[in-house]
Amino acid sequence: MSSQCLNRLRFQDRVMVITGAAQGIGRRLAERAAAEGARLVLVDRADLIHEVVDQLSGQGRQVVGVQTDLETWAGAEQTMQVAYKQFGRIDILINNVGGAINFKPFTEFTDEQIAAEINRSLMPTLWCCRAALPVMVAQGSGVIVNVSSAATRGIHRIPYSAAKGGVNAMTASLAFEYAEHGIRVVATAPGGTEAPPRRISRGTPEPTSETEKAWFQAHIDQTKQSCLMGRYGTLDEMVAPILFLASDDASYITGSVLPVAGGDLG
Repeated sequence: MSSQCLNRLRFQDRVMVITGAAQGIGRRLAERAAAEGARLVLVDRADLIHEVVDQLSGQGRQVVGVQTDLETWAGAEQTMQVAYKQFGRIDILINNVGGAINFKPFTEFTDEQIAAEINRSLMPTLWCCRAALPVMVAQGSGVIVNVSSAATRGIHRIPYSAAKGGVNAMTASLAFEYAEHGIRVVATAPGGTEAPPRRISRGTPEPTSETEKAWFQAHIDQTKQSCLMGRYGTLDEMVAPILFLASDDASYITGSVLPVAGGDLG
């Protein structure tokens, strides 16, 4: 991590809401944003979120945690109410909740599984944007960074691809609709990411047959083959572009989806 980057304190006193902050990209985002001066509202439905809050609070950071389900409007509304009550504004919203659950050919998905993928990877972003925008409009400024995926062009996770395609469309349309209010809306499209083992599973079932194992392996192979650099990215390689887009360094960028996938444009 660059000491020059941290010394700049790009987010000094900015109020930043990070969803899906209990582990992986979300947790690393919280750690790096805190080091750059952000006042944080960290959200997750897992109780691991309290561990992250305790860690950063112990370092003297201003941080509050919200444990709630962002697949519901009530959870998103609660989150933004906590942020506003605690800090009086919302400067930056990073919508990081999402992640494919099942990996198999499209016609093998049940209707319940398709709905679960959409609820996981589209609805939290939609609900959180809806809940945060009135605050941003009232203050006349704000930045929303949506975490999409390079898997909008991929195999064996079509419902997830559709959800992230929806995130991309929402990013472009919200940027168009809210630019006059001083609000930027942007996104990154991460590719495969090397991360510590998840302490709480996304719910992906263990393969029970050689066919299911082959389906799962096929999506991994495709992800690497589509990447010009031939590897997964690190957490820091995913986080740095998100924080760039959230910062004033990107003040003339809105409506864009930035691929962060080693050359895979998604």
